Amino acid sequence: MQLVEPRPARPVPIRITPLIDVVFILLVFFMLTSRLLPVSFMELSNSTGDTSQVTGEPVPEVTVQRDGKAQWQGETWAVEALVSELRASGVNEINLATASATRLTDFTTAYSRLSDSGITTHWKRTPQPAEQP
Repeated sequence: MQLVEPRPARPVPIRITPLIDVVFILLVFFMLTSRLLPVSFMELSNSTGDTSQVTGEPVPEVTVQRDGKAQWQGETWAVEALVSELRASGVNEINLATASATRLTDFTTAYSRLSDSGITTHWKRTPQPAEQP
């Protein structure tokens, strides 16, 4: 009495189509569930060109505050009002900085509004404060 069937003499072909289907489904699953960049980071071009700090007028600095408003020349402005004020003052280029607790959405909104209004906006990276022991 034989419990197992004998192996055939010829090799059994491996069917690769189901394997390809499984690999494709796994690939799609991992592509859809993973993030390419961390959400808290945003990649920006911070090129200022070959300009000297000594020549020309200094570029005004605008700081996005924690509440989403912008500070310029010691005054706090809503972003839309600041755009109008900058245009009225003839400013067409600024450095945009952030306070230490500014949310990414507030920074992005301010950056987009200023850039869309025709003001050349450079992102000024704020150094991280040193951690205290």
